[in-house]
Amino acid sequence: MVALLVIDMQVGLFDGSPSRYDADGVVDRINILSNAIRLSGGMVIFIQHDGPPGDTFEPGTAGWEILPALKRENKDIVVHKQACDAFCETGLSNILEGGHVKQLLVTGCATDFCVDTTIRAAMSLDYEVIVVEDAHTTADRPHLDAISVIRHHNWVWENLIHPRNSVKVVSTGNIIDGMQSVLSK
Repeated sequence: MVALLVIDMQVGLFDGSPSRYDADGVVDRINILSNAIRLSGGMVIFIQHDGPPGDTFEPGTAGWEILPALKRENKDIVVHKQACDAFCETGLSNILEGGHVKQLLVTGCATDFCVDTTIRAAMSLDYEVIVVEDAHTTADRPHLDAISVIRHHNWVWENLIHPRNSVKVVSTGNIIDGMQSVLSK
């Protein structure tokens, strides 16, 4: 079983400045992947950051909301977190175990924070991790532009060392093509 993780695609990360690299394209690709995963019988899980009172991501505030451009269905799952790691003190592991999920497709924001931390945690928990190369984003940083941050992390993830598995970094198009060839057999 496969699950698509959509990490922190929340209004507060996309309103204002600094802007997120290729935000519209990332949203479009996540929507394409979400649809394909649902059609294949997989799970779509939205990870939503909950901040403290007064924070941009305080539950119930406009900044906390998941981007309205993301297509969601009633059967999709929402997991709330308070750390960069989507597994830290959340029910994500139990949800994945209950669904017999072994493979995770990872998308979302921000590449260098919550996406990165969740990928490393998932790898350590022995999930087969596939990062969707063109479906995660971040903003420019004081020392590096967003596209360089994304390119760097895609390279790092493919080169992480683990005794039992590795992280694959694959484009949306190649994932969709691979799913269609499997589903058409």
